Amino acid sequence: MRAKTIFIILITALITIFLVMNTDEVEFNFIFGKKDVSKLLVIGVCTFVGFVLGYWAGRPRTAVSSYDDKFDHTEPNSKNTLSDEDRNYIS
Repeated sequence: MRAKTIFIILITALITIFLVMNTDEVEFNFIFGKKDVSKLLVIGVCTFVGFVLGYWAGRPRTAVSSYDDKFDHTEPNSKNTLSDEDRNYIS
């Protein structure tokens, strides 16, 4: 197993243990009122939202380029056409 996989399993186990230990209800202040909510639910939702936001912020961005639109790919001097010498060099 890779270190990243072991780290993810360890963090997941710690979060699960933490959630199971905190099942009592607490008074939670919403914007429009108060309600008794389980700590498990509050911590679980916050953890899930944190993971989703972390994944969303950390994922690689896809670059959209209009560079390809500037060339006519039917011309013989198009950037997709390679000489035999270039093909041999790449191979």
